[in-house]
Amino acid sequence: MSTTGSYSARDRERWVAEDPAHKRADRDDFARDRARLIHSASLRRLSAKTQVVQPGSDEFARTRLTHSLEVAQIGREFGAALGCDADVVDTACLAHDLGHPPFGHNGEAALDAVAGAIGGFEGNAQTLRVLTRLEPKRWHQDGRPAGLNLTRASLDATTKYPWQRGEAPVPTPKFGVYAGDLPVFDWFRDGVAPGRRCIEADVMDWSDDVAYSVHDIEDAIASGSIDPGLLHTRAEVAVAFDVAKVTYAPDLTEDDFAAALDRLLATGVIPLQHNGTRQDLAALKDMTSRLVGRFVLWVEQATRARHGDGPLTRYNAHLVIPDEVRAEASVLKAVAAHFVMFADERIAVMERQREVVVDLVAGFLTDPGRLDRDLRADFESAPGDGARLRVAVDQVAALTDARALNLHRDWAS
Repeated sequence: MSTTGSYSARDRERWVAEDPAHKRADRDDFARDRARLIHSASLRRLSAKTQVVQPGSDEFARTRLTHSLEVAQIGREFGAALGCDADVVDTACLAHDLGHPPFGHNGEAALDAVAGAIGGFEGNAQTLRVLTRLEPKRWHQDGRPAGLNLTRASLDATTKYPWQRGEAPVPTPKFGVYAGDLPVFDWFRDGVAPGRRCIEADVMDWSDDVAYSVHDIEDAIASGSIDPGLLHTRAEVAVAFDVAKVTYAPDLTEDDFAAALDRLLATGVIPLQHNGTRQDLAALKDMTSRLVGRFVLWVEQATRARHGDGPLTRYNAHLVIPDEVRAEASVLKAVAAHFVMFADERIAVMERQREVVVDLVAGFLTDPGRLDRDLRADFESAPGDGARLRVAVDQVAALTDARALNLHRDWAS
């Protein structure tokens, strides 16, 4: 693995050696990774998967696909400014949510409970499984699938949590690889200290945080779920500080979040009202643009102050995220979570979604003939009950929100 700041020939190696006839001499390996991802079915399916609210419930709100495109736009420019290969960062950003199941994190929690006996479920670990096994593109000589067969650098950049469950360097339920996918993980992580993340993964992760902290607030205001005047009232926002601490920044305090809110309001970009007029929508977009720029530039400057002006790539640097900007992003995420995702009217909907996920896994285990044909073959060759359960989980994780609901309705009728 390159540790000098340049991308080595080894970073461009693939899990499966390719026939030169499949290559194009005028395309770089990293650009080819990006092209493979863009043409994948897994990326297309994100257009019908929940980001915050279900696709189709609001014409303005983002889906997992539009979110991923926006993360990639932020990450590509941010990474390039730091000297990263733009295609590596772009690929990581586009891929980062491929493993997310229907119904967002709610569906993820349901699958994790169902799969507890086989190592659980985690959207990031599922992303690696999609990229290296489930998405059809290349095969090993012995017939094993190799997924999209991306380069080492692209797979490493996509791995937000480079450890197995329970092996994180800090306490977190998050992890990035299942035990069954360790061979390819060990291959692209060869020579890297356990738990250490490359800077391209740092850029992807922060671009994701920036995108959904700002865009979720934009969606909530535009849809009428949040009155922007609420953000100008300390007492109203303070009820979300517990969410900020528990879910997003456990090392920060209520005073940190209060000061972050003050700084956000002092920018003057958060509107006092929103009535859906063209002028109000323009003001909302201006807020989004300015906050994204603020969060990215702040981190870019802090990282450059630590590591200097040269190209920052792979393992020669890490992203520096000041507590102040992390607190600001956490406040925005917490407000959207508290007033939209965890709102009382959403509780019954979320319970029903979890029931759908659990029922579908059970249904596919009982009647594997309903599995998609590629996964049916995996089920038939599975060596035991645990491996068969993993296939059923793979199937449900791949479903869009609409297909999950339609299948459940058809089976129940």
